[in-house]
Order: sequence, then structure tokens, then C-alpha cells
Amino acid sequence: MGEFNVHRVRFFNYVPSGIRCVAYNNQSNRLAVSRTDGTVEIYNLSANYFQEKFFPGHESRATEALCWAKGQRLFSAGLNGEIIEYDLQALTIKYAVDAFGGPIWSMAASPSGSQLLVGCEDGSVKLFQITPDKIQFERNFDRQKSRILSLSWHPAGTHVAAGSIDYISVFDSKSGSAIGKMLVDRQYMGVSKRKCIIWGVAFLSDGTVISVDSAGKVQIWDSATGTLVKNHLVSNADVQSIAVSAQEDSFVVGTAEGTVFHFQLVSVTSSSSEKQWVRTKPFQHHTHDVRAVAHSPTALISGGTDTHLVIRPLMEKVEVKNYDAALRKITFPHRRLVSCAKKKQLLLFQFAHHLELWRLGSTVATGKNGDTLPLSKNADHLLHLKTKGPENIICSCISPCGGWIACSTASRFFLYRLNYEHDNISLQRVSKMPVFLRSALQILFSEDSTKLFVASNQGSLRVFRLLEGGFTHLHSFQPQSGTVQSMCLLAVSPDGNWLAASGTSAGVHVYNVKQLKLHCTVPAYNFPVTALAIAPNTNNLVIAHSDQQVFEYSIPDKQYTEWSRTVQKQGFHHLWLQRDTPITHISFHPKRPMHILLHDTYMFCLIDKSLALSSQQRCCCGHAVMQFGLRAQPAHGALVPCEGGVGGARGEQQMALKEPLPNDKTLLYNPLPPTNESDVIRRRTAHAFKISKKYKPLLFVDLLDEKTLVAVERPLDDIIAQLPPPIKKKKFGT
Repeated sequence: MGEFNVHRVRFFNYVPSGIRCVAYNNQSNRLAVSRTDGTVEIYNLSANYFQEKFFPGHESRATEALCWAKGQRLFSAGLNGEIIEYDLQALTIKYAVDAFGGPIWSMAASPSGSQLLVGCEDGSVKLFQITPDKIQFERNFDRQKSRILSLSWHPAGTHVAAGSIDYISVFDSKSGSAIGKMLVDRQYMGVSKRKCIIWGVAFLSDGTVISVDSAGKVQIWDSATGTLVKNHLVSNADVQSIAVSAQEDSFVVGTAEGTVFHFQLVSVTSSSSEKQWVRTKPFQHHTHDVRAVAHSPTALISGGTDTHLVIRPLMEKVEVKNYDAALRKITFPHRRLVSCAKKKQLLLFQFAHHLELWRLGSTVATGKNGDTLPLSKNADHLLHLKTKGPENIICSCISPCGGWIACSTASRFFLYRLNYEHDNISLQRVSKMPVFLRSALQILFSEDSTKLFVASNQGSLRVFRLLEGGFTHLHSFQPQSGTVQSMCLLAVSPDGNWLAASGTSAGVHVYNVKQLKLHCTVPAYNFPVTALAIAPNTNNLVIAHSDQQVFEYSIPDKQYTEWSRTVQKQGFHHLWLQRDTPITHISFHPKRPMHILLHDTYMFCLIDKSLALSSQQRCCCGHAVMQFGLRAQPAHGALVPCEGGVGGARGEQQMALKEPLPNDKTLLYNPLPPTNESDVIRRRTAHAFKISKKYKPLLFVDLLDEKTLVAVERPLDDIIAQLPPPIKKKKFGT
């Protein structure tokens, strides 16, 4: 792997927003997740749980409900009283409709997907008809005395259950009349509470209603008689969410203590046909409130205040024997939040409403492998750039020369010119932006910082020439006729001649920037693209997909390279394919064209294409992947762990690293050890993939020059320390 000075950066103070609600779509196997800042994310569970789409947040949108309707249409509602439909192709809000009932607390689509119910602050339940273009108000149900906090349709669409404060109402869906009411006991462990809030309800086919409330109870009701059938006290705090499987044989609930409980419908005796609900499994994968849960056919999904999205596969639905092996915990977005100006060693950090520009520290000291080098100059916080308005920042980028910064919200595009004079920095905003440049999904500068590439939500790619005081529009690459797909990833060749763009649904398009025309389209692949980059000199396009496959495509030859064909023919090692976080960034060594650097959240890998694949297994990852492919504590490996503390300003660290030979005890690729030392050296160094798990969680890794590497980490403990304190639970012996 060679020797690098590594800037270990930990001053990116990024904290993801908490998860407020989730909605699972069984037809498309996709999961919609809404966060507390109004951001909505779409995860493709069939594509290795990749976050394929997202809608930026807004300060006035406090989303409280999220649901799918017929035709893969996604709706949300919140405390601003509006119902929003999202355009999943253009990645924008299609429209917003005021329900005129005050803040909306709950929402549910009918089993047929043609009607939409919302529960409002004023106690009203409003029914909307879903038309092909919009939604249309149909009628009000009987108004209740307090806000409607939860809603659930009967699977036949004939009745609706509505959870409120102290009671559950049952409505006839055709007339809108209330035909039943079930009063909830306020008693909690012998003490009468002032109010009992029904946080969630679920209506089953046999007329059973399941409710969860603020008294920590899960209650089973008979809606026909309005009587309580079974009461489960599961928590000392609120039970805040519930989700039922499609077969109605199990359901999952989430509590304010961070615990998730799984209930299953089991037979009373082995010979009896009578069944009852039994609490079978408790899970503790959260530290704070579990605000939302979902139940897919194969997994239990939960999310909450601690920002984690946890996917826990059901034991009987997965093939692996180790139950924890299939657990997934998604914390960070599957997109880049850090950009780098290599020439000036600057890092641009993207937050929800502002950008931060930092200059890396430097050192004149030298040391041996693994040493922590003292900084002669600490990292500098050069700029704090806050955007105006309530909208979240969608994307941002800094030019390689460090002289330009561009960022965009949902309705405004910003371009700034930076000037450096000694230790001072001045910022000038470029005014008079063109009318067609209102928003961008992705921004990229050319390697020489003379061109700006902007991907819009209508599928067009715009090319601008940067001037000293502004810019000029050169060309717009328009999408193919009849298609509107948003381009989410961009890559430009170092010579500036080629531009690659990947969309939300189609493949990768390659454009000739000099001739301003479409050059070719990479053959389509079943899984979405997570990262792409164009290599210097060869102009080979390296593409990473969500199923952990990596392809190399020759742009001049319009075909896959021989190395890529060899890798695909022999196949990736199963431990490489089992990685559960996507590759988010790809870069190249400036002096070694055969080296590719890529990373995900828990590892970074250097691929040396000049080396043969594993001679023992003949797999492209060899023993390196077998040793580091699992998320385990690193002992020996591609990079020596640093023994020193964190140095520099606010957590930047520099180390001199070189690849050592692993200890003989860590031999995993061959059960029979080599007979001599030369065999040990040959077998351990002559493999193509070099993997390190020293730095994690990783938000960004890149080469600043041929001998310098920057790694931006965001420790989970630092995030948890900034969250509100969890509910204190008494432990045994304290």
C-alpha cells in the first residue's frame, strides 16, 4: 500500500436528525423514512438497503405521518397542517394541500390505496380521494373531542380505528359516523395518570384492534363489543409506535426506553386451534425513544431519536445461523457531505443550514510507521457560511483550487468566489444567477477549476465556464425525450474532456465535454450506483453499485476493461459482498494509475490492479478481505493502529503509515501455513485488495497528493453525547 501521512480529522461536528416516522411499501420493497428536520429518505431494501433518494428538509415541515398509496405514491403530513405528495422521479415536492384542521398528527391510506385519511388537532378525521394528479377532499368524519393521534384502516376498508386521548373511536368508513368507542384505563402500576395518550392503533381482519399508549401498555381490543381482551404492560414509559405484518401473525412495538418488542400469534396448546398474542422477543438496539417501527416480510425495522435506522431480520426468515450477523444499523446518509480542495488542503463540511471551511494542519516532524506526529500548525476554521431561508442544503462543493464554493437548496443556487491573502479570506457572492438555475441535486467542478457542472432535478446537466467575476453558460445536456430522471452522481475526468452522470433509475451516461454531446451509455445494471470516478490518463470509469460490485469501463473504447472482466468472471469474495454499507467515494493515486482508492463507512480499500488476485482462492479480494471484511476490532492489517493520542486542534491527527506484514496467527486465507519466510512475504503482499478498518465511521477519504491521505471520521459516541438524555432506567444493584 505504500507509506502515507494521514490527516485524521474528527472536527466535522455532524449530527444526523432523529427519525420521526417510517413507512414500508410491500410492492416495491422500499422504506420511506422521515426525520425531525423534515428530510425524507427512500431506502431500496432489495438493493442492499441503499438510500437511493432523499428530499431535503424544511424548518416549517415537522413531519408526523408518512404513508404509501396506490401507484407507488408517497405522502406525508405534519404540524404545519399540509399534506404533501413527493415526485419520486424529479425528487421534488409535487404539491402541498392544506387540510384545514390544524396540525396533522396521523395519516393512513386505505387498503386499496385510493383514499387518504388524516387526523387533525381539532379532533377531525378528514377523508381525501386520491386522483391521478392530486388529492381531493371528500368528507369529514364525526369530530372527536381531542386530537387524533393515530389511525388505522380495517383491511377490508369498511371501518377505521382512531386513537385519541383516553379513548379509541371506531368509524364506518362509508358514512363517517362513529359507531364505537373504547375507553382506555388511565391506571399505570396502581397510580392514576392524568391522561393516557393512544400513540398507535392497528386494525386486524378479525375485528381486533391493538393499541399502544403512554402508560406503557399494549392492549388487545374487540372492536365489535368494545371490550378489552388482553393487556400487556411492557414498559415503564410510553409505547410510541406499532406495526403489524401483512399476514397479521406478528407485530412489533417501540418504547420510549429504546426497547423494541416483538409479539407473535401462537397456539395456546399444540393440539388447540385457539391462538393468542404472546410477547416473544425484546430487542435493545436503541439508546433513546423508538418513535417509528415497520414490519417487512423478513425483518423488523425501527428508528428513533438516536438517529439509527435498525433492520433486524427475523430468525426464521434468514439463512445465516448467527442472528446478529444480519443486523444492520444505518446512521449516516449514503451521500457525500465533505468535499476537498486538494491544492490548498481545504475541507468543506455540509450541514443542514450552513457550510464550514477548514484548512488542515501541517507538521514538519517525521517518524516511523504508526507514530503520531505533532502539528506545527493547527487546523484553522476559515469560514462559517449560513444560508438564508428555512430550506436545508441539498448539495455543496468546493473547487480543487479552493477559489469557488457552490451550494444549493430546493429553490436557490449559490455561488461564491473566495480570495486568500496570507491568513485572511474574503468571500464574494456571484449575483444575477440565471432563471433556469434555481436548484441543483449535484454540483461538481472540473479539475482545473474552470468549469462548473450542475445536475438539476429535471434531468438536465448544465455546463458553466467560470470567470474571475462570474460565469457563463456553455451548454445543457437534456434528458432523453419522454424521460425525467434526476442525476444524483457526477464525475469528471482530470483532463476535463469527459463527464459521467448517474441517475435515479437508468444507467450511467458519459458526455463529451469538448464536443458537447452524449458519448455513450454504460450497460444497465440491476442495482443503483453508489459512487463513480474517472481515472487519470486512461479515462477508465470506475463504478460501484449497492450490491458491492465494482466495474471498470473504458470510455474511449466504450466497453468494460480486461481487469473488470477478469474480476467479474472470478467473482468477489463472499465477505466483500456481505459488507452492509455502500461505497460512497472513489479516487485515484496521482502517480500510480493502477491504484484505486475507495471507501465505505467502516473501511477504506486500495486496489492495486497490477497485482494478481488471490493465488489461493483466486478471488479478487484475497486474504485481505477475509481478514478485514467483517466488522471486527482490527488487530493487524493493512495499516498499523496508532498508539498515540489525538493531536492538533479539535481532533486532527497525522500519522506516518506503511503496510506491515500481518502476524502469522492472523492467517485466515490458508489453513496450511507457508513453509518459509519468503512464502509468507509473497502470499501476504501479492494480492490486489488492501483493506484497512482502522478509521471508522468514515465520512470521507481521499488522497491530497501522492504521499498524503485525509480521513474524516465521525465517532458515534460524539453524536450520542449531543443528543438529549435518554430515559433513566434503574439497573440491578444501583
